[in-house]
Amino acid sequence: MSIRKSTLLLATVVIAAGGCGTPAAVNEEREPAPVAAPTTINAPTNTVAPTTTQNAAGFPVTIPAANGAIDVPARPDRIISMSATHTEMLYAVGAGDQVLAVDAFSNYPAEAPVTDLTGFAPNVEAIVELDADLVVTDGDWDGSSMDALTGLGIPVLILPAAATLEDVYSQIESLGVATDHSAEAAALVGRMQSEIEELLSTLPTFPEPPSFYHELDESYYSVTSETFIGHIYSLMGLHNIADAAGDGSFGYPQLSEEYIIESDPDLIFLADTLCCGVSGETLVDRPGWDALSAVRNRAIVELNDDIASRWGPRVVELMEVIAAAASGLAGE
Repeated sequence: MSIRKSTLLLATVVIAAGGCGTPAAVNEEREPAPVAAPTTINAPTNTVAPTTTQNAAGFPVTIPAANGAIDVPARPDRIISMSATHTEMLYAVGAGDQVLAVDAFSNYPAEAPVTDLTGFAPNVEAIVELDADLVVTDGDWDGSSMDALTGLGIPVLILPAAATLEDVYSQIESLGVATDHSAEAAALVGRMQSEIEELLSTLPTFPEPPSFYHELDESYYSVTSETFIGHIYSLMGLHNIADAAGDGSFGYPQLSEEYIIESDPDLIFLADTLCCGVSGETLVDRPGWDALSAVRNRAIVELNDDIASRWGPRVVELMEVIAAAASGLAGE
């Protein structure tokens, strides 16, 4: 799952409790509405034979997770990932050969064995039939499936959406320990930290922080600095126009077109290019948007929706794009 999925589900809970409106299409992995779990599961589109090894000397291990201290008794060789972000992390630390199946939205890397599993309504029966020895997810979205798997003796690691880069590093290291790739995970975190530190050191200095608008969809949902993505922008010295409108939005306010035009952001970041076909060209066709500074100065950045919605290793790529946009302003 992704940050936006967490927000969508949280909004659903709020509706049930108070009858409030819900964000439309505020699902960062662009998923359809939850459906009942299927009784069968399609075979992985990429079959990866699990590695068969004896217990590594370092096992059993205990991993701190949102659902408690989880014991992993032996090196897992039949891992199921129910989260696109954690699929990326597992492959990045070198545990790809141990991944048996991933959810339907784990589209990166290309070799990940995609199935029709979904984190919205996990199919406990299918997971058991696959003989999984570790399940990784970012939430217990139906409130029962993860407990059911734990009760059947399958370790489940719930690692929720990150709020900071430190959370990202911690999750990578936890997955490294859980999969017998501690050294690779530590090396990955070290590389990310070095690259991000170097990137931040090259950012231009402005008399006042440049303002920006981050678009999640065509109905003007955005992110505040309370979210992980908003946190990244803050680290890079940018001012978020959504912060002033974010009260009571759980970090994902729906802005009005009038508010955006009045705020006149210096930069516009589009995180709805893949899902919705939004681009710099289509932005110009919106009434009144041609007067925006970002539009006049061509300071519109078309993001990869997936990279902009996940908190995995590719956050470095997102930061490189943001840094290039900020540097472009300085060069005007």
